[in-house]
Amino acid sequence: MVTGADFPQLASAVEEAGESQIDVWDLARNVIARDKVYYHGHPVAAVAAVSNEVAQAALGKIRVDYEPLPPVMSLDAAIKDGAPVLHDDQFTQGLEETPKQPSNVATVIRLGQGDLQSGFADAAVVVEREFTTPTVHQGYIEPHAVVADCRENDRATLWCCTQGPFVVRTLTTKVLGWDVSRLKVVPSEIGGGFGGKTTVYLEPLAVMLSRKADRPVKMVMSRDEVFRASGPTSASRIRIKMGADADGRLIAAEADLKYEAGAFKGSPIMPGCMCVFVSYQIPNIGITGYDIVVNKPKVAAYRAPGAPMAAFATESVIDEIARRLEMDPIELRLKNAVHEGVRAIYGPKFPAIGFVQTLEAARAHPHYSAPLGPNQGRGVAAGFWFNVGMSSTATINVQEDGTATVITASPDIGGSRASMALIAAEELGIDYERVNALVGDTESAGYCDVTGGSRTTFATGMAVIQAARGLVDQLKARAAKKWGVDLELVEWRDGAAVPLDGGTQGELAPLSFTELARSAAHTGGPLSSSASLTAQGAGAGFGVHLCDVEIDPETGKVDVVRYTAIQDAGKAVHRSYVEGQLQGGAVQGIGWALNEEYVYDDAGVMQNAGFLDYRMPVALDLPMIDTAIVEVPNPSHPYGVRGVGETPIVPPLAAVGNAVFDATQVRFCDLPLSPSRVFEGLSG
Repeated sequence: MVTGADFPQLASAVEEAGESQIDVWDLARNVIARDKVYYHGHPVAAVAAVSNEVAQAALGKIRVDYEPLPPVMSLDAAIKDGAPVLHDDQFTQGLEETPKQPSNVATVIRLGQGDLQSGFADAAVVVEREFTTPTVHQGYIEPHAVVADCRENDRATLWCCTQGPFVVRTLTTKVLGWDVSRLKVVPSEIGGGFGGKTTVYLEPLAVMLSRKADRPVKMVMSRDEVFRASGPTSASRIRIKMGADADGRLIAAEADLKYEAGAFKGSPIMPGCMCVFVSYQIPNIGITGYDIVVNKPKVAAYRAPGAPMAAFATESVIDEIARRLEMDPIELRLKNAVHEGVRAIYGPKFPAIGFVQTLEAARAHPHYSAPLGPNQGRGVAAGFWFNVGMSSTATINVQEDGTATVITASPDIGGSRASMALIAAEELGIDYERVNALVGDTESAGYCDVTGGSRTTFATGMAVIQAARGLVDQLKARAAKKWGVDLELVEWRDGAAVPLDGGTQGELAPLSFTELARSAAHTGGPLSSSASLTAQGAGAGFGVHLCDVEIDPETGKVDVVRYTAIQDAGKAVHRSYVEGQLQGGAVQGIGWALNEEYVYDDAGVMQNAGFLDYRMPVALDLPMIDTAIVEVPNPSHPYGVRGVGETPIVPPLAAVGNAVFDATQVRFCDLPLSPSRVFEGLSG
C-alpha cells in the first residue's frame, strides 16, 4: 500500500506539461492526497495485490478519518464573500498590489487596447450577455491504464496510454523525486486522448507500488474513476459586451471570463483570453480572465483548451448583432475578419491565414442556402486556435531491401503515422507502402513534445522532412562515390540518384533508392538520418461551421439535422484524416452544446459518472458531418501545413446555439441545451 506519506514533499515549481504548464507540487497532491482531500474521487491510498479480489478486500480494510468541509462547487460560490478557501497559501497573482488574504482566485489576466468607453459611445448597437458552460469530459473510450516494473537496478519502466511519453517521464519523476534517467516510458496504442492524456494520474502510484512489491504492477481506472478522478475541462461563466456601428463594423468589445481550475490552479484561462476576440478586427478591447479553484477534479486539456467556451459567448453575441442590424451573419464576419498583417490581441501579426477564405467557402456552400423545414433553424459560427510548434525529433533508417523506417516519439492519436510516412515517401521519392512509421519510447526515440496543440503533422512532420533531406544528401554522396564523380554532379529525382551530365561519362545509369540501400554496406555503412528542432510559425487555424437543428416544441428536444465543418488546413497531407479531425471535433462540440455536463449533489459527489448518464452523442444521434477543406498554405512550413485537430471543437457550441435561436427566437445562454432547459425557455 502507498499513501501520500510515501512520496516526497516538493517545492512549488512550474514545469512544462505538454502544451500547458503545471506546478509540480499541485500535481503531486493531485496524484495522491496528503493532509487534505480536495474533491470526491481524490485518491488517498493505493493497494497492489495478486488479484483484484484481494486488492478490493485490502481497500475495504483501510480506514480514513475525515473532517467534512463545505464544498465549493461553482464559480459563484468560490468568489462570494466568506467563501471557504481551498488553499491557505494561494494568493491571487496578476493584481497590481499583492493581496494580504488567500483566495480561491489563483490568477487574474488582463489584455486590452484602445478606449472602450469611447468605442461603446460611438456604437449604433451594443449587445451584452452572460453565458455559462458546464464541466465536461473528453470522453475517450480507453480509460487510463499503466504497467510499472521497478525490478531493474533501481530503474523503472512504464507502459501507459499517453499523448507524450517524455512528458510522462518528466512529471512522474518529478512526483517521485527521481532523475529522469531512472525511468523509461513506453507509449502504448492509445484509445483516445483529446488532451486528457497529457498529464499523469496512475503512473507515479504504479511505480511506487512496484518498487515496494518488487513486482510489476498494473493499474486501470474504471469508467467511474475516469470521471471522478481525471481532468475534465473547465466550467465557465463569461460576460461579453460588443458594439458595432450602423455598417456592421465592430468597434468595441469587452469580456469577463471566469474559468474553473478544479482543485488546483491552472485552468485554460490564458488561451480563453487569447481566443475570445482574436478572429475580428476590433480597435477597442478589454479582456479580464480569472483562474478559480473549486472542489472538483483538477482540469486537464481538452482540444483547444479554453477556446470553445469563449467562442460560444462571442459568436452568440455576433449573431445577435447581425440580427439587430439585419445583416447576413457571414457578411458581418467578413466585414470584420482578421487577415494577413493584422496584429492579434496577444501580440504577433498574422502571416497568411485562411479565415476570409473559410467564411467565403461557407457562404458559397449549398448548405448555407438550402431551405429549412418547420421548427428548424440554421446557425453559423467561427472558431480559432493558434496552434503550437514545440520540439520534435525524427529518425529515418534505411533497410537493406530498400524500405525506410521513420521513428518518432509522437503517439498517433489522429493518423500521424500515416502523415509521417507520406511525408517521408514524398521527400525520398519512394512509394508510401515502402515506408514504415513507428512510435518509439523515451530510450529508442529522440525527444518529442506531446501529441497535442495540433502540432504533430506540423512540427514532427517538419523534423521528418529535415531527416529525409539529410538522408537524400547521404544517398547522393553514395551515388557520387560509386560513380567516381563530384557530389555537385548528382541530383535526386523521383527516388533515384541521377548524374547531371546525363550519363555521358561512362554511360552512368540512375541509381534507385533500393539499389543504394542494398549497396550501403560497401559505400560507407548503414544509411540513417535524424533531425531535431523546435518548430516556429505553427500557423493559426480558422474554421466556420454551419448547423441546422429541428426542435420538438412538445419536449424541447433538439436534433441536429445537418452539419457542415469548413476549415483551413494549410495543406491537407492526408485528406481523409483531416476530414476525420473536423468531424470528430464537431461531434464533441455538439455533445457539449446539447447534453454533456457533470452533475453534482449538495455534498460534491458526481451523480452521472458513466456513459449511461453522462450523455455523449453516438452515431444514431447525428447526421453525416459534411466537411470542406480550405488550403491557404502556412508560409512557415515546407508544405504549407497548419494544425487541424483543435479548431473543429471551437465553433460547434455557438453554431448549435445560434441555430436553436433561429428556430425558436429564444436566446439560450446556458449550456447544455437539454430538452428540459429548451422546453422551459419555450414556455416563457
